[in-house]
Amino acid sequence: MSTLLQINASLAGASGQSSRLAQRFVADWQTKHPEGRVITRDLASDPVPHLTAERFQAFLSQPDARTDEQRAHAAYSDALIEEIKNADTIVFAVPMYNFSVPSTLRAYFDHIARAGVTFRYTANGPEGLLKGKKAYVFITRGGFYADAADTQTPYLKQFLGFIGITDVNFVFAEGLGMGEESREKSLAQAHNAIGELLPRAA
Repeated sequence: MSTLLQINASLAGASGQSSRLAQRFVADWQTKHPEGRVITRDLASDPVPHLTAERFQAFLSQPDARTDEQRAHAAYSDALIEEIKNADTIVFAVPMYNFSVPSTLRAYFDHIARAGVTFRYTANGPEGLLKGKKAYVFITRGGFYADAADTQTPYLKQFLGFIGITDVNFVFAEGLGMGEESREKSLAQAHNAIGELLPRAA
């Protein structure tokens, strides 16, 4: 059974424009995979805690040497990793906040980037261990940044590649805060792009 993991990072939850674009793609995916499983993680309603020294130390400690609190911290991270490991397709709904990705998404990444678990260091450099997956990223922005101050795309490509996810597709909807005409045009273009991502099921 194919599994899709949808991660919404919008403060508006399922109502956010990035979440709506992602959900449109998920609906297409479900048409093609009627027996598939969809897991949704909403970082607005259920935020991942930001990394602290205590949590990071829990990840580094040997399992048999962890305190009860460290075991709880590690178990929480392990559950997030198991969730993404079990997914064949990962969908990210990512608005731009203050020229970057939402801090809740960064916190999520901090919990799934674990040496020896999702990546490892080798003589040839780091190697990602979450291979063979497809990722789709739906980015929404109030202004226009694709040709100038796009800090999101390079960061997301680098992080996902670091943990082994290199097959990544991006769909952008920009200028959403630049008036109704700009908003509608950009969203229409994004929906057209989504329609081309997956072949329709017969």
